[in-house]
Amino acid sequence: MEKKFYLIRLGEISLKGLNRDFFERKLKDNIKYKLRPYHSHCAKQKGRMFIEIDAAASDEQIHSAISTSFGVVGYSRAIRCEKSMDAIFGAALELANQKHFTEGKTSFKVETVRADKKFPLKSYDISGEIGGLILDNFPQLHVDVKHPQSVLNVEIRDFAYLYASPEEGPGGLPVGTAGRGMLMLSGGLDSPVAGYRMAKRGLRQEAVYFHAYPYTSDEAKEKVILLGKILSPYCSGITLHVVPFTDVQLHIKAHSNLEENTLLMRACMVRIANALAVKRNCKCIVTGESLSQVASQTLESLAYTDSMSELPVFRPLIGMDKEEIVITARKIGTYETSILPYEDCCTIFSPKHPLVRPDKGALTASFQKMEIEALMLAAAENAEMYNL
Repeated sequence: MEKKFYLIRLGEISLKGLNRDFFERKLKDNIKYKLRPYHSHCAKQKGRMFIEIDAAASDEQIHSAISTSFGVVGYSRAIRCEKSMDAIFGAALELANQKHFTEGKTSFKVETVRADKKFPLKSYDISGEIGGLILDNFPQLHVDVKHPQSVLNVEIRDFAYLYASPEEGPGGLPVGTAGRGMLMLSGGLDSPVAGYRMAKRGLRQEAVYFHAYPYTSDEAKEKVILLGKILSPYCSGITLHVVPFTDVQLHIKAHSNLEENTLLMRACMVRIANALAVKRNCKCIVTGESLSQVASQTLESLAYTDSMSELPVFRPLIGMDKEEIVITARKIGTYETSILPYEDCCTIFSPKHPLVRPDKGALTASFQKMEIEALMLAAAENAEMYNL
């Protein structure tokens, strides 16, 4: 069966020591999982991974699988051939004949990496030979080594590999190399970006969403499910837990001071997220909080919500401003969904003047006074699960 061949460039993984194989295997498994049901074979060399895929897989499917796999810094569709100049010349002409290399272009250069030092020609000589061949066959082109419009790359390894037009990968570390976490996912801009950034550091994640129907609509829930689906390729799959939060929220409203509502609600969310995380073998909580963005995210407020969590709370956006978050949301495709006008439970029953610098002791006393543990337990136990 005909195959497509891709060369993948690795980044941070290449700097790992004795456990580098662990990271490479996880990346290989993640890519193969995304390419199912098509058969694929992965081989690795230092700093590189080579993937053969059934030709039945579309270029769009392959690009989607590789471009969302953390650990990849770049990738290209490539030609693999024998390490002879005749074979290399044939592959070079095949690449140069492709539209993206010549159409509308007037300049090019050839870059060669000779990883196999036993190959008789040096890198400079290989580039010169191939460059001369292209000049002979494409008289409209000229060589520009500083600012070329097209670049033909050659790597001499166990075989010769030739490629042009490399694509940028997402970088980071393969998902699943840093354990498991529970993402507190809302319908806003921030939490999907937080999930993306933690996935980039290798954290496999599940997500929890708090749904206060009928005060929040089913459209709000569908919006969060859609956000989870957009995140899912980056996370190698996500399980979303939708927690019925109405009874908890009404109890808070009825048994606390208005200005404390938001922080007590956050405390309950963190407690429920902890319960689900422990049940699902997750070792941390992930939130989209950014320092001083809103009243519940001041230093004192964050310290209080931290005190309500038995697991470490990671806040990958803590030092980012809104514009930086928006840029990332646009990049990963969550922005347009996040700005859909459906309120989540964080916005209902919100006090006009929430606490900005709360007293931790007073809030702890208010939380205990509510006697809300049974309601939180019921909410966690009645969560719906969606495999996205």
